[in-house]
Amino acid sequence: MNINIYKEKIESWMENYFKTKDVGDSSVLEPIIYSLKVGGKRIRPILMICTYNMYNNIIDEILPFAASMEMIHTYSLIHDDLPCMDDDDLRRGKPTNHKVYGEAMATLAGDSLLNEAMNVMFSQCLSGELKKIRAAAIISKSSGIDGMIKGQIIDIRSEGQKINEEILLEMHKNKTGQLISASIIAGATMGEAPEKDLETLKSFGEKLGLAFQIKDDILDVEGDSKLLGKTQSDGENDKANFITMYGINKCKEFCNNLTQECYELLNSIERDTKELEDITKFLLEREY
Repeated sequence: MNINIYKEKIESWMENYFKTKDVGDSSVLEPIIYSLKVGGKRIRPILMICTYNMYNNIIDEILPFAASMEMIHTYSLIHDDLPCMDDDDLRRGKPTNHKVYGEAMATLAGDSLLNEAMNVMFSQCLSGELKKIRAAAIISKSSGIDGMIKGQIIDIRSEGQKINEEILLEMHKNKTGQLISASIIAGATMGEAPEKDLETLKSFGEKLGLAFQIKDDILDVEGDSKLLGKTQSDGENDKANFITMYGINKCKEFCNNLTQECYELLNSIERDTKELEDITKFLLEREY
């Protein structure tokens, strides 16, 4: 799998989309485009494309939904970095949005990305195809109060608090896991995967999302801040995470075990899962 090909297609789609926006004053788009162009692994949209590819290979059909997911993810990062949230100075090696454009414009940039993602998906749904409506609903729900926002609320409320394992898992299942899982399920839905595969992929997505977060927590302790491209702020913000609860060695064990479980789930699907296996391996071994 060449992740860079998918990454380039996603970035090209988003760039072309915003080029067509007629907002009069082009400077209105600058804060939005800034955060979309400062890099990033594009893991969520790539997962969506890889899953879709197991059942269909018309990549132009899935790109608007993949781009929408990346817009939603980027909006969440802009808001996460704000002084009222994590108060971070760096994101992907560059100054965070509010450091460049101010808090008000950064907030609006995030709002714009969320709304544009919904506009893109609504436009796709005008064709009346049920699979598109279902995929849009999956993505939309994952970013709301039943998903990512719920996790963020738990995260904010947990600052400086000693929380138990149940709350920690609930927080990360939603804050991190929901967009990852939704990317996989939306891709499978667009590819018209059979119900039994959807169930297996749902489990795969949940385990991959958890492994992803635990790896992030490990990197927050052991990672190179230059490679990570951001400040390692959990400790500074007195936030509970998997390291504070289990310790570094146990977390590495969890991460390896969850990854093996992901492979087993993929092996049970009677399709070519090589791309998903490759990205699962990449996420385990990544250094940023």
